[in-house]
Amino acid sequence: MLYNVYCDETCHLEHDGINVMVLGAVWCPQNKLKEINQRIREIKERNGVSPKMELKWTKISPAKIYLYQDIVNYYFDDDDLHFRGVIIPDKSKLDHARFHQTHDDWYYKMYFDMLKVIFNPRDKYEVYIDIKDTNSYRKAQKLKEVCSNSMYDFSHTVIQRLQPIRSEEVQIMQLVDILIGAVGYENRIFPDGFEKSAAKKRTIDLMKKRSGYTMTKTTLLREEKLNLLVWDARGAE
Repeated sequence: MLYNVYCDETCHLEHDGINVMVLGAVWCPQNKLKEINQRIREIKERNGVSPKMELKWTKISPAKIYLYQDIVNYYFDDDDLHFRGVIIPDKSKLDHARFHQTHDDWYYKMYFDMLKVIFNPRDKYEVYIDIKDTNSYRKAQKLKEVCSNSMYDFSHTVIQRLQPIRSEEVQIMQLVDILIGAVGYENRIFPDGFEKSAAKKRTIDLMKKRSGYTMTKTTLLREEKLNLLVWDARGAE
């Protein structure tokens, strides 16, 4: 089977003042991709917005709550869609010097920890990451090298492609942004007096209800709908 895997991250900078970092991926059979993208466009139109409008976690508001709830419900209703996320709950505990590595080195290791649960050596995968900056292409090539070597996939028969794309141009990539945004928001420590978004909280509550998980703890490894790993910095980096 050939699968498409769409990856993104939130709060990935080492010193951004935010405690949590989340890496996430949504994957589906490639032959279902057209249908999935069409369904997402239809949900947008049904909620009175342009199919070209980019869905993002940061855009969730009371006026758009039903649109985002429809998207979340669609994700949980479609058996072809799966999500895997890795939560780093406290970046202040990272000690890269102790492990003789840079933050970038560790970043690629975390990406592989996320992806390795998705990959099956009997299947094939095309992996896409969201373009962040001019370094995205270099990061994509480095990530492909790290993942392929870690899997002994030196001939690149399992990971057939790994390239950056623009999230606003791919409907399913927007779904990744919403899911990792929700996981990050639920695990974030906010300053005293900070007023959380009611619309975002309702979206998170819906995800908890549909998944049966708190979104703050590691799930079973075989979980395919909302598969989460809470990474412990006290272990090895």
